[in-house]
Amino acid sequence: MREIVLDTETTGLDPASGHRIVEVAGLELLHHLPTGRTFREYINPQRDMPAEAERIHGLSEEFLKDKPLFPDIAPAFLDFIGDAKLVIHNAAFDMKFLNAELRQAGHDILAMDRAIDTVTLARERFPGAQVNLDALCRRFEIDNSSRTFHGALLDCELLAEVYLELRGGRQPGLVLESQRNRARAIAPAARDVRPPRVHPVSPEEQAAHEAMVEKLSNPLWRA
Repeated sequence: MREIVLDTETTGLDPASGHRIVEVAGLELLHHLPTGRTFREYINPQRDMPAEAERIHGLSEEFLKDKPLFPDIAPAFLDFIGDAKLVIHNAAFDMKFLNAELRQAGHDILAMDRAIDTVTLARERFPGAQVNLDALCRRFEIDNSSRTFHGALLDCELLAEVYLELRGGRQPGLVLESQRNRARAIAPAARDVRPPRVHPVSPEEQAAHEAMVEKLSNPLWRA
């Protein structure tokens, strides 16, 4: 089962207001585990960088001015994700930006049902708790000390670990098999069958039994 953990960084909150993607990254999973294949591109948004956005991801207008445009990286991006499911934290946000960029570049948009939203998964598992990426890293004891800025590839790496925990932990799918192995290990071993030991009644015991029976009034076994 192939999945792509995906993240973007942007100039703002809404592509309808003219905001653009400035970084896109992906990390390949097979059966929920990283394969080592990744994708990451910085993108020239062809606009200014608002200060509040730069404080989040640390990408300046100066740094991005010589980076490729989204149409230039779109074919490689689409080839990397293929037809895999997309694992995204707050999927509606990233999908909105990706589809705006793809549409503008003349490509087909991505279907929303391809997205697996880890925010939704976390809220279902931990109702009422904080479900941002930092909070989930703390909950699952995942080291996020290098996350001084929101970098798309770093966030993909952290999200891949969070997603694995949300799906059942470090050994997904092996719980049932381990229970079966444990059951086999504690199955009763074959034992030698010994013949029953015979304990004959002594004459004294027989006499005492007969004396007791004589004291009974009309015992049923003598009817």
